[in-house]
Amino acid sequence: MRIIAGMAKGTRLKMVSGTHVRPTADRVKESLFSVLGPFFEGGWALDLFAGTGALGLEALSRGMERAIFVDQSRTSLETVRSNVKACKMEDRVELYCKDARAVLKMLKQRELRFQLIFLDPPYQKSLLLPVLKSIATSDLLSEDGTVVAEHASREHPPETVGSLRSYRQLTYGDTTITLYGT
Repeated sequence: MRIIAGMAKGTRLKMVSGTHVRPTADRVKESLFSVLGPFFEGGWALDLFAGTGALGLEALSRGMERAIFVDQSRTSLETVRSNVKACKMEDRVELYCKDARAVLKMLKQRELRFQLIFLDPPYQKSLLLPVLKSIATSDLLSEDGTVVAEHASREHPPETVGSLRSYRQLTYGDTTITLYGT
C-alpha cells in the first residue's frame, strides 16, 4: 500500500497488524480519486474509521490543506501516526482515538466544515447508517463537499440520509463506495 499521487507519491504505508482492518486497495483508491478529482486546492478532509489513514493521506498528498483522522483502535491510530510521519505531514493533521460519533459532535462545536469525509466503518458492525445520520445532522460537510462511504457491496445504504443525497456508486468486487453530497 502506498500514496499514489501528489507530494508524497510513492511513500509506502504501514499496515495495521491483525485482521480487524481492511485497507482500501490501491486500485480502488486510484479509481476513487480519479472520480473525486485528481488534485485539490486546499480544504479539510475527515477520515473516520481511519485504519491506516491511507485515504486521508492520499487527499493531503493531492492538495488538501488539513486532515483529521479518527479511529477507536489505539493500534490503528498508532499506524496512522507512523504513516503521517512517513509522509512528512505531522503539521497538517489531528488524530483522535475516540468513537466517530463523539468526534463528530466535538467537530460540530468547533464549526469546522470538510470538503471530503471518508467513512469506512467495519462492515459487520452496522455503523454506516448511524454515522451517515450524524454527519447529516452535524452540518460538517461543506456546500460542495463529498462523503465517501465505503461498504460491503451486499449493503444498500439509502439514497437520502437527512441532507445527504447519493449521487454515484463505484463497485469493486466485494466493496462499494457510495458518494454523497448536499
